[in-house]
Amino acid sequence: MPSRPSAASSQPLKKSLLIYNPAAGRGSGKREQQIQSAVRELRTSGLAVEWAATSGPSSATALAHQAAQAGCSLVLACGGDGTVNEVANGLAATETALAVLPGGTANILAKELGLPHDPVEAARQLKTWQARRIALGKAIWPCSNAEAEGRTEQRYFVCVAGIGFDAYVLHKLARSRAMRFGVAAYGWETIRQLFRYSFPRFVAEMHGREVRATFATAQRTSRYAGWIRMAPRRDFFAPGLTLCLFQSSRRSRYLAYAAAVLTGRHTRLDDVKEIEATRVKLAAEDNRAPIFFELDGELTGRLPATIELVPDALTLLIPIGLRRVP
Repeated sequence: MPSRPSAASSQPLKKSLLIYNPAAGRGSGKREQQIQSAVRELRTSGLAVEWAATSGPSSATALAHQAAQAGCSLVLACGGDGTVNEVANGLAATETALAVLPGGTANILAKELGLPHDPVEAARQLKTWQARRIALGKAIWPCSNAEAEGRTEQRYFVCVAGIGFDAYVLHKLARSRAMRFGVAAYGWETIRQLFRYSFPRFVAEMHGREVRATFATAQRTSRYAGWIRMAPRRDFFAPGLTLCLFQSSRRSRYLAYAAAVLTGRHTRLDDVKEIEATRVKLAAEDNRAPIFFELDGELTGRLPATIELVPDALTLLIPIGLRRVP
């Protein structure tokens, strides 16, 4: 059964921290103005809120963890899905609540929750939101450091994990240092890699069933990116993960996949499997090429890996009478 609002929804949220990504959205000048306006709205609502800017990869996780340790009852994440992911990783398994103020490009979680596009308006409405305990996805994979042989790394995700092609695109962008060009760079690199990537196969094993694929997503949200719904029937608050597995390794077939995904018809294809699961083990069919995976749009690691659901992992503030945006 979907989770219900927790008892925390009736308790006042006082000591708070707003973490924002100064590089997200439309520029630092506009972002600073938005943050100051959002803080004013939050303080008007009775929150003793401070704010801090991220300074690089994983800094939002450290800031959120420190806030929870310091007794903050609420941490607000203002940025894109990457910022939300980092803050969630800092707050997972604590009682400190997370609230999202949209401030990035894709804003998958914000769209899924039906939040206002304007972070200041979201801050204005926050006093009417309620707390709800939610599940998170988690990836576990072997440490890449030879000195840590036998140990594993792990990381939570809020919205989606991608295995194969999309993560490889992020890998190529990271190597070329083109990430600063944002969506345009990602779109161009995606087109380039459609004609260069070898689409190596991997095996997904879940609940005694094996499926071979060349690209897959594990969805907590219905959306994969922007308006694209990779798992159209998925309810963010329902248990489990929706796995979407694309099985062909033919380049021409991937062009057909792309058209089907953009029109929402991919789940009708015979070589696309949609499977509900709570845990999936992923391993390359052979070791000829590394197969990467990403979490919430951030390049994370390479196979082998296990992706699983962690129930009741995080407290999230959501609008009362939540609706999904079409």
